[in-house]
Amino acid sequence: MSTGNRRRVVVVAYDDAELVEIACVTTALDGANRFGASPPYDACLVTPGGRPVRCSSGLVLAGQAALERTRGPVDTLLVVGGPGHLAAARNTSLVGHVRRLADVSRRVASVCTGAGVLAETGLLDGRRATTHWAYAQELAQRYPAVDVDATPLYLRDEHVCTSAGVTGALDLTLAFVEEDHGPALARSLARMMVTYLQRSGNQAQISTFVGAPAPAHRTVQRTIEHITEHLDGDLGTAALASFAGVSGRHLARLFLSHVGRTPAQFVRIARAEAASQLLVSTTLPLASIARRCGFSSAETMRQVFLDHYGTTPSRHRAVHSSA
Repeated sequence: MSTGNRRRVVVVAYDDAELVEIACVTTALDGANRFGASPPYDACLVTPGGRPVRCSSGLVLAGQAALERTRGPVDTLLVVGGPGHLAAARNTSLVGHVRRLADVSRRVASVCTGAGVLAETGLLDGRRATTHWAYAQELAQRYPAVDVDATPLYLRDEHVCTSAGVTGALDLTLAFVEEDHGPALARSLARMMVTYLQRSGNQAQISTFVGAPAPAHRTVQRTIEHITEHLDGDLGTAALASFAGVSGRHLARLFLSHVGRTPAQFVRIARAEAASQLLVSTTLPLASIARRCGFSSAETMRQVFLDHYGTTPSRHRAVHSSA
């Protein structure tokens, strides 16, 4: 919903909110206005009582309006996250006013642990939602009616959107700008902000290679090292089990326990991420990259890319390539 000739965006913050998330949203919307967004965005930072909020970094932001006095209509209602999210979710007044404003908003969203505030309102019940990967389990345990998926950068379920941590706010906001004003304006904005246009919402939050500490189990460690050094080899479960000196069933149990994935799932993701690096750092043909990374064909690589990144290898290269 727009008010007059402007799109009204209400950003809800509280003490110990994450400053970067607020800045990603408001800076991107201001940039969209400078690139000719029509109608332009009118972003307002609302806080409990309209008071200043101390962000988790220690910096203090002045509230522009009181959450309790904010009325509709609202185009986009967005709740940011931060270390203060648990206290915010326990604040019945804050949660009640977020719920009230959600009823008069065209689009409702959260960034990072702001999903906990939305979940407390009941808005996420029966919906798929994401949050920062490190807090996904906590969200799922606290709100079992929510279908929590820690993998994507952002998710849309009808008019309710949730996104991953911190700079995921920028990915979500760019997606909103493209939806509202088209890809040309969003692309210009992304270039101005020196960022990607745009990481697909389905793209994984973290990499297999950097997302978690090395498993403590030596057999799993050795097998992972073998996989990453022999991506173009036979990495079927039977071959990996033979290398590890255990049965295929036991290896699968070890991987699920220590990595959270089966050996086959880990191999698919490792190959996809290796291909991603070659796509953006070389000019090798797709067929050559597929072969180097152990895919049976470029089409097989394409299907795995769609599953893991939500985009095709050629599109991934076009958007991210520095070669």
